[in-house]
Amino acid sequence: MTPELSVVVPVYNEEESLPELFRRVLPVLESLSRSYELILVDDGSRDRSLALSLKFREKREDRVKVVELNGNFGQHMAIIAGFSISRGKMVITMDADLQNPPEEIPRIVAAMERGHDVVGTIRKFRQDPLFRKAASKIVNAVTNRITGLRLHDYGCMLRGYDRRIVDLILQCRETTTFIPALGQKFAVNPVEITVRHSERAKGESKYGLFRLIRLNFDLMTGFSIAPLQAVTVTGMTVAVMSLLFTAFLILRRIVLGPEAEGLFTLMAINFFLMGVTMISVGIGGEYIGRVYQEVRQRPRYVVRQVYQEEEEL
Repeated sequence: MTPELSVVVPVYNEEESLPELFRRVLPVLESLSRSYELILVDDGSRDRSLALSLKFREKREDRVKVVELNGNFGQHMAIIAGFSISRGKMVITMDADLQNPPEEIPRIVAAMERGHDVVGTIRKFRQDPLFRKAASKIVNAVTNRITGLRLHDYGCMLRGYDRRIVDLILQCRETTTFIPALGQKFAVNPVEITVRHSERAKGESKYGLFRLIRLNFDLMTGFSIAPLQAVTVTGMTVAVMSLLFTAFLILRRIVLGPEAEGLFTLMAINFFLMGVTMISVGIGGEYIGRVYQEVRQRPRYVVRQVYQEEEEL
């Protein structure tokens, strides 16, 4: 029987959080009084996450599936792998670290029952370090401006998707993607609701500074060519300003004669132009890198094994 609800949880080195997740998530799903499936996607964990997931599955083999990936392919590819075997009419994604409580799932289901095909979430009273909250606000604002989307919290993965949206996402074959933004692109009647946010009690965040920067570059370059257009406009502006400044220096030399006092000014301008050039090359390289990844046509992820009931295979 096709379940009404699928819950997809990417798991990467979360052995400390999983027992509490298992204890809390099933009662929530049972309270909905509807058929469901819980899909745990192990993204190449190096701890006991996979073993704990399989042990948990033994208790509810009719409701729990475990997908074992053949390495670490990233959170979003793990979710795509979960989408590919999900069967629910409504699909909810959530992290395994319990910073977004599973007790919020009924509110997402209720919003989808009101006709919304994508239910985004905004973390209320976010329990993260100040610098991460400040950086998140900046990234959200810049990304919305670049991509034309209207998401208030790109980082919260507790979200709901209609089956149609999930199928459309699965049709996209790019090797790097950002699922919340992709879902928003395809949505006809999206909505955002506030959800509780808890401080991480166990384990460590998998998103360090470099990985967050990398993810946001993927987001901006994957949904808009605005950065390239901005580079072009900046280059034209700097070229015009440089031409005007050169004309000024020529006139100054004619009127006042040669002088060396402007040497450091010229050096400062030269360093500025070098910085603009390096940024421009970097942004262009981001897009070229994405093209390179696509033309290789390597698998986005590799499933080693799916643990589910035999009749579903």
